[in-house]
Amino acid sequence: MDLRKLITNQTDVSLVLSKSLLLTEAKESNLVFSPLSVHVVLSLIAAGSKGPTLDQLLSFLKTKSNGDLNSFASEIIGLVFADGSQSDGPRLCFANGVWIDKSLPMKPYFKEIVDDVYKAKSMQVDFKTKAVEVVNEVNSWAEKETSGLIKEVLPPGSVDSTARLIFANALYFKGAWNEKFDASKTKDYDFYLKDGSSVHVPFMTSKKKQFVSAYGGFKVLGLPYKQGEDKRRFSMYFFLPDARDGLPALVEKVGSEPGFLDHYLPSEAVELGEFRIPRFKISFGFEASKVLKGLGLVLPFSGEGGLTEMVDSPQGQNLYVSSIFHKSFIEVNEEGTEAAAASAGVIALRSLQFPTNVIDFVADHPFVYLIREDMTGVVLFIGYVLNPLLAS
Repeated sequence: MDLRKLITNQTDVSLVLSKSLLLTEAKESNLVFSPLSVHVVLSLIAAGSKGPTLDQLLSFLKTKSNGDLNSFASEIIGLVFADGSQSDGPRLCFANGVWIDKSLPMKPYFKEIVDDVYKAKSMQVDFKTKAVEVVNEVNSWAEKETSGLIKEVLPPGSVDSTARLIFANALYFKGAWNEKFDASKTKDYDFYLKDGSSVHVPFMTSKKKQFVSAYGGFKVLGLPYKQGEDKRRFSMYFFLPDARDGLPALVEKVGSEPGFLDHYLPSEAVELGEFRIPRFKISFGFEASKVLKGLGLVLPFSGEGGLTEMVDSPQGQNLYVSSIFHKSFIEVNEEGTEAAAASAGVIALRSLQFPTNVIDFVADHPFVYLIREDMTGVVLFIGYVLNPLLAS
């Protein structure tokens, strides 16, 4: 399968996941998460699976084989996540880690994938007597890799003596807008909430042309980040429903229409009438297994013996995924965007068209946003804003 198709499939999975999160985990809160971070942890689990469990993981990830998942991870790490800060581009960090109980040797083939494809750092630990220390170690790793933004990907009590492996991914992005907003022009305006009330929040504005398109029922804004010396082009996109209460319908459309982003991203800068977007800062975390099970991915969590390709031990027959924790942070202001995410999967042992007229883009009611690398189409972060004043 070619890389473009793999990326399209990964994006479709991401948008389905974001739709499910709106309905289950974040009905009343702002949302930010990195679908790519969750995808990498699931891909690592798939690499150590076989039989029906592997088949279900591949089906969920819209991929035909582990080889496709591995080549996707390998290409993306090389293409998208090289740090561009030395050449005035975005600062990026993408890291994978594996913690494995010292009593269990990894199968050679699985270790090769962990080391060579995912570039993951492997650590031998003692889950049986030092589970709390392992949690602290994983959290310290995530904090370091996300420049201090994600301090606790694993909550207290999330790992006990039955744990045998932890897979974790951390992602950090910091980009400056290609055209920064003038902070002296930022003023407070009303932002309308789901219940019809409003709050006063700081809105950024600009008189420059913007990448905006209007469609039936919604508009899309693209804000490019400053580019480095390579070919990568990162942008943030805002999907604004026309109706103040239009977010659920828009999220449904985004999450249900295959190839949505290929059809609705703006391609040219146009004059705008009124233009305002709010500043916001969001921290959001969730345990993903319930959401994933609701979307049909159940076997990795069932303990039915599908995770047999990870460790060279009879214990491999009894491994299952007990939980997948994800934590993300994003801040959008006049300078640009800082965002980070971390995911950790805990494997435990069971005891047995363009308008011609001037248009406005005023994001004064709930909207969807995402950060994307436009050359490849890879989506790094997705979320929505229900109330810019809520930080978490």
